[in-house]
Amino acid sequence: MSLQNKKIFLSPPHMSGNEMTYIQDAFDTNWIAPLGPHVDAFEKELAAYVGVKDAAAVSSGTAAIHLALQLLDVKAGDTVFCSSFTFVASANPIVYCGARPVFIDSEPETWNMSPQALERALLDARREGQLPKAVIVVNLYGQSAKMDEIVQLCDGFDIPIIEDAAESLGSTYHGKASGSFGRFGVYSFNGNKIISTSGGGMLVSNDMEQLKRARFLATQARDQAAHYQHSQLGFNYRMSNVLAGIGRAQLEVLDERVQARRLICDRYQEALSSVPGIHFMPELANSRSNRWLTVLTIDEQEAGASVQEVFAALTAQNIEARPVWKPLHLQPLFEGAVFYPHQDKEMVSEQLFHKGLCLPSGSQMTEDDQFRVISCVKKSILQTIHSS
Repeated sequence: MSLQNKKIFLSPPHMSGNEMTYIQDAFDTNWIAPLGPHVDAFEKELAAYVGVKDAAAVSSGTAAIHLALQLLDVKAGDTVFCSSFTFVASANPIVYCGARPVFIDSEPETWNMSPQALERALLDARREGQLPKAVIVVNLYGQSAKMDEIVQLCDGFDIPIIEDAAESLGSTYHGKASGSFGRFGVYSFNGNKIISTSGGGMLVSNDMEQLKRARFLATQARDQAAHYQHSQLGFNYRMSNVLAGIGRAQLEVLDERVQARRLICDRYQEALSSVPGIHFMPELANSRSNRWLTVLTIDEQEAGASVQEVFAALTAQNIEARPVWKPLHLQPLFEGAVFYPHQDKEMVSEQLFHKGLCLPSGSQMTEDDQFRVISCVKKSILQTIHSS
């Protein structure tokens, strides 16, 4: 296949080259099992990086959210508020617990949870006598939500926050690490994330006792006994020592990966911002997104081409793009769920869904790769304008 036709992936893994050092150590010491010295070290190193007291390495970001809900005693009959504009993994653990999700819309400046919608939902819940057990706030595509406003609201109602920072490791809000604002923070190391262990996640908190309990629950809730004894329901959620070694090497280059993706986003914006109808995901003042993915919207009336047509043009050129997340309140799985829009009749997440597109953003992208993407996007829009 020629370089002109090679596949450009959306967000492929990017190894540093030092991963094999840690993997070889795991093999040399025969720590080929869940837990081990690399797990312990990865937890300490990541906690230090994001500025929290402790971290628990687990099998996925989803597992980390589920554990956080378990620690907050979420059970059947409870409600949990959750961002609607996100991947389904943010909300599935609510259902695992038998609880009911209530979905909160986005707002335009961050595309993340709307404080206005959250406040209305909390006021309604208090009037109904059933405040949520938790609020799951998602930091989408690397951009932090308006955490000052959300924390103030949740503190006022004494509701704990689970900050789903699966996509935003390396991002900051007012100089503080994304994922460090809630009672619990969650990161993902899935294969497409800014750093990857192939599969894995991390639960972080300043409550060290709760994280000690998280580790207990994540190892099948095995009681202290010479024999295998279990008094509580547990889960098989711990990370392996081999994968943690990969994570340690990846964490060493996280700042470089953030810088690379921010430069890619800058190039896209420089080349495409003048194209009619293209508008990029904003970056909130006093925040710094890791730009995990560069995301834009296409206004069909301005551009003369729909987001579906641009997506099809990229696909035809062997370029992997992706529509933005379909809001969870529109998913068949959650049919009938309660949803709070940003403002009366203004459903920001739905508008973004109909117009949004994620461009290839892998930190290994070459300038030639980006030129191919930019050229394809421009051509698909400008040709439509010239032919009309």
